[in-house]
Amino acid sequence: MFIVSRILKILGFTWFYLVEMIRSNLRVAYDVLTPTHKMKPAILEISLDVKTDWEILLFSNLMTMTPGTMSFTISEDRSKLYVHAMYVDDPEKQKKEIKEKFENRLLEIFR
Repeated sequence: MFIVSRILKILGFTWFYLVEMIRSNLRVAYDVLTPTHKMKPAILEISLDVKTDWEILLFSNLMTMTPGTMSFTISEDRSKLYVHAMYVDDPEKQKKEIKEKFENRLLEIFR
């Protein structure tokens, strides 16, 4: 039963990520194609709950592959990931959204 549960979580995450990719692509494309840009770039410091090398690698790569965000470094103690985001109205809200949408879902799969 554990394997079935994990497979369902992976499939659910895959579906979520595909939808997120499409949504992000559309947002960036719209901003590029319209005359007024709505970009408000910022560097976000995200505290990490993922701990293993594999979890950190997957989380940071998923951030980078999503249009509008790019992870660019991790702190020496591996407790924080620094992410450049193109559309940040409220930095705290954006950090919370990244943790809830991506990191927490990954933790559900791996732990």
